[in-house]
Amino acid sequence: MGDKAMSLEDFAGTVESGMTVGIGGWGSRRKPMALVRELLRTDVRDLTVVTFGGPDVGLLCAAGRVRKLVYGFVSLDSIALDPHFRAVRERGAVETAEYDEGMFVTGLRAAANRLDFLPTRAGLGSDVLTMNPDLVTIASPYSDDEYVAMKALRLDVALVHVNRADAAGNAQYLGPDPYFDDLFAMAADRCFVSTERIVGPGELLAAAPAQSVLISRLFVNGVIEAPRGAHFTSCEPDYGRDETFQAHYAAAARDTGSWELFRKTFLDGDEQAYQAAVADFHARRDGQEEGR
Repeated sequence: MGDKAMSLEDFAGTVESGMTVGIGGWGSRRKPMALVRELLRTDVRDLTVVTFGGPDVGLLCAAGRVRKLVYGFVSLDSIALDPHFRAVRERGAVETAEYDEGMFVTGLRAAANRLDFLPTRAGLGSDVLTMNPDLVTIASPYSDDEYVAMKALRLDVALVHVNRADAAGNAQYLGPDPYFDDLFAMAADRCFVSTERIVGPGELLAAAPAQSVLISRLFVNGVIEAPRGAHFTSCEPDYGRDETFQAHYAAAARDTGSWELFRKTFLDGDEQAYQAAVADFHARRDGQEEGR
């Protein structure tokens, strides 16, 4: 089946400036944050980012790597808006295409099936069409109905994070929701999967049913073992969202000086340094709590 295991550093070299990058997960849940952080250590820019966004969008926007955002929403879940996203949106600093969630999924489905578009009722009669004048409606050849012709959201690269994967690229989720990671993988020319742990092929089915293997190796180009690679978003059941750290991130994002300190502390080093800095952050917080 082939061994597709690779390092974070090797993955980062596959993404080029100007690419369209789809990022799986949902808001602040099971985001491929280690892959996003690794992109921040490169000089890639002018990206078109396609996502149900969370802190992935915030970090890339804060670093000036995004030219265009294509999204159904951008949220930190327990915090309504990512502050970095809000700032660039209010300034008009990036081009945007904001779709109804149903339209967004339809666009991914079209791309996954290598179609130019798919018809959908989502968006009809709404301002989504006004905000996206490049979208058109299409008459049904079988009735008098009219549909939005939702264009395909084709991706150069898709990034997803899962609980387990084998070295061949079969990727398994163990949490409550697959989100739409399989569509991101199929809509892309290349897909890179980060995982909490690379396991042997037989281990994927040892503790979970076959349907938990969400993405076939046929759609995967590289597998990166990245323990806690979704942090600070959740990766249930391995770990929940780090609400304390997320609040720290959001607070730091509202002030230039605080953000520079956050970036220097958590983002300037490699992934190992990031995880160590997070552990130190929590140790200091716990010590402060005990001292009260």
